[in-house]
Amino acid sequence: MPQFALSEAVSLAAALPHLQVIGEEIVKLRKPEPGKLFGQGKLAEIKARLEANEIDLVFIDGPVTPVQQRNLEKEWGVKLLDRTGLILEIFADRARTREGVLQVELAALSYQRTRLVRAWTHLERQRGGLGFVGGPGETQIEADRRAIDEQIVRLRRQLAKVVKTRELHRAARRKVPFPIVALVGYTNAGKSTLFNRVTGAEVLAKDMLFATLDPTMRGLELPTGRKVILSDTVGFISDLPTQLVAAFRATLEEVLEADLILHVRDISHPETEEQAEDVNDILAKLGVAKEVPLIEVWNKMDAVPPDQRRALMVQEAREPDLQAISALTGDGLDALLTAIDEKLSEERYHEEITLRFADGRKRAWLHEQNVIRGETQTEEGWTFEVEWTGSQRNRFRAL
Repeated sequence: MPQFALSEAVSLAAALPHLQVIGEEIVKLRKPEPGKLFGQGKLAEIKARLEANEIDLVFIDGPVTPVQQRNLEKEWGVKLLDRTGLILEIFADRARTREGVLQVELAALSYQRTRLVRAWTHLERQRGGLGFVGGPGETQIEADRRAIDEQIVRLRRQLAKVVKTRELHRAARRKVPFPIVALVGYTNAGKSTLFNRVTGAEVLAKDMLFATLDPTMRGLELPTGRKVILSDTVGFISDLPTQLVAAFRATLEEVLEADLILHVRDISHPETEEQAEDVNDILAKLGVAKEVPLIEVWNKMDAVPPDQRRALMVQEAREPDLQAISALTGDGLDALLTAIDEKLSEERYHEEITLRFADGRKRAWLHEQNVIRGETQTEEGWTFEVEWTGSQRNRFRAL
């Protein structure tokens, strides 16, 4: 529904602390104009509104080509952001860890590189080179592109070092036999509020999109005394540009390592079903195996009308992998923790596997995961008795 998309766009804009949303509008386009997106009449109408309200920035919730962006900014005398540009601004504002900051910079530079268009009229503007070798030198746009490429290479080197350090931390954590429970969900579904409620952590939890960017991890003790690591992740969103999914894959790697996934849904949202589909699509793109155990958590039950709430509770009673809660009031959290405990208990498997001597990497991985319960060397390799989760088994098979 266009109205819900508009509401989400307004929430996106409001997620930046320095922005004040003055107005919003759904503009129906029969055919987008290649140069300026809108027709002359709509351009003039919007320009009058912008001038009357002294607007400095316009957000268009969709793709805008570099040429359209340049022309609209010149026409209206404002700075313009498309959906990708605004999400990048939000990521930059939220990033806290070194890796998160580097990922933002890398994604921003890749985006900026596609935005390089000639903003000047004298196309012959050049710098460098004396004209004796290789022509008159490079144009400004080529120099800018080369500078961005050099920065991207530098950032990727830095990121490789950070990722290597994080891998060492993760390898150390694997040796502690605590299952990882990852919170995933559409942005603003209440993941951070739930995380804070059950762990006592003070993660930023506000009614705004993308409140969390870097995964935050805390230890949690379940009712039986079992210890787990709970991971809070960045919220997913529809139409997240492909390059951003790739750039922020590292911030979601804890999900790939998870032994159990909690898919937190804002069950009070009018488009909760569509949001759930978006989350499942991104999980599939990330390569999260279907075999990884998952509990669907219906959050914000306190915001659901009584009649609908009763119907949802009946449905919850029939579904073993479904928990209805309110992270805000605490209702249903005890039952959720018990369900997590039971899910982790039932999903461990005792198996025997054999490896050849050439499979040293796989053997090292088994030791890192602390799943080996017995090891025997044979003429051709090793035989292992392992106790592991379905998630660990799937990751082993993918090696």
